[in-house]
Amino acid sequence: MHDDYARLDALGLAAAIRKGDLSAHEALDAALAGLEAVNPAINAVVHIAEAFARRRIEAGCGDGPFAGVPFLVKDLSLQVKDLPMGNGSRFFQGNVPAADNTLARRQFSAGLVMFGRTSTPEFGLGPITEPATSGACRNPWNLGRQTGGSSGGSAAAVAAGIVPMAHATDGGGSIRMPAAHCGLFGLKPTRGRLPLGPLLGEAWNGVAVPHVVSRSVRDSAAMLDATAGPEPGDPYAAPGQGPWLACLEHDPGPLRVAFSMDAPNGAPVHPEVRAGVEATARLLQGLGHHVEPAAISVDLDELYHHFWLISGANVAAIFTARAKALGREPGRHEMEPATRAIIERARAASAEDFVRALQWMHGLGRRMAAFFERFDVAVTPVYANPPLPVGSLSMQTADFAAYSAILQAERPFTAIYNLSGGPAMSVPLHRTADGLPIGVHFGADQGREDMLLRLAGQLERARPWASHRATLRGDAA
Repeated sequence: MHDDYARLDALGLAAAIRKGDLSAHEALDAALAGLEAVNPAINAVVHIAEAFARRRIEAGCGDGPFAGVPFLVKDLSLQVKDLPMGNGSRFFQGNVPAADNTLARRQFSAGLVMFGRTSTPEFGLGPITEPATSGACRNPWNLGRQTGGSSGGSAAAVAAGIVPMAHATDGGGSIRMPAAHCGLFGLKPTRGRLPLGPLLGEAWNGVAVPHVVSRSVRDSAAMLDATAGPEPGDPYAAPGQGPWLACLEHDPGPLRVAFSMDAPNGAPVHPEVRAGVEATARLLQGLGHHVEPAAISVDLDELYHHFWLISGANVAAIFTARAKALGREPGRHEMEPATRAIIERARAASAEDFVRALQWMHGLGRRMAAFFERFDVAVTPVYANPPLPVGSLSMQTADFAAYSAILQAERPFTAIYNLSGGPAMSVPLHRTADGLPIGVHFGADQGREDMLLRLAGQLERARPWASHRATLRGDAA
């Protein structure tokens, strides 16, 4: 049964369940069988909640677009009543949300059956998924390689066939980067597109947003239809609106495409990554789009200076609340060294520093809007390199400057869309000579998920990737 299950995307699986080809319980059985078979090798799922999932099925999955489809949620951000959420942190082990947040309720209404949590670095603060709590998550395409981060566990689980789609979040590229490394489609929505309440109005002051990683473009679009939109009391809402699945019925028409293979900070970009962007530019031209070299100008040192202040201050506030709830501060081994360094740097800043960071971020959004008056889409690499060996990057360093420099060199392309707020996506259009996935990055102006999804659908038809499946090769030692 698992082979048949693994061939279907989430909408296809929901259709099979509606037709009676299999039941929701049988779909969960197949997901659990897949998990048992591959998770010891890839270490993607850190908490299994079979009884929780069975209760949901018995209560009824409803008639939503994903009714009965097994679903995994990242161990960060998504609050689900009675489903432990450790945030990839030793200090948060034993944390169990007391209520569902709005996004979780919408996912339940869509019919999804949550049955576990996926691995993430501590509070999503790394481009790798190797938390001290559970160890390295491994890339199903090559077990000796990284999955990327911070939604690496979700991406590995989807690539390995445990589920067709999984929850993910993106604060600096954390949907797009693991999607790129694991051969998946990953869309980061516009700031304010998805709800974060009732406890939050925004995450990391609008830098971080949730969505999913998926094998098909249509699953991502249908999930956006099922979950997007503001809730009462939200501080703002994204411009534009769906339905997004319907976007895939039509090509986008000729687009003005800017493409660049060079990192804004001059960091070296691997030849295989450059080749993927070059091939994509040729593909886009062949599809009738106008393509020309052009790059968004941004000072990455300045960008990351503000990024770390905003993200660090938000994470510091969460740790402070946890310490108050427990009646004690985190012990020396309950916070990863890089996390501690990021928090200490944020706490040393002034309130004026924080305001200046927000003002710079909003100014970047204005500059990006001006760029997208000239172009519809910007195409770049996602990462500077193909998936690196497990252990080559680490949060086990207290040297903040060194850690930030590594991140700037490895992910110089994605964070600009987190601070500017626009949508962006990684599309699995290229592979290295030895078969490792390389995603290509597409960014657009705020509110233009419709255009990106139309383009992604066109690319999926032109260069189908569904038949490219991970085989868990390589050495996990």
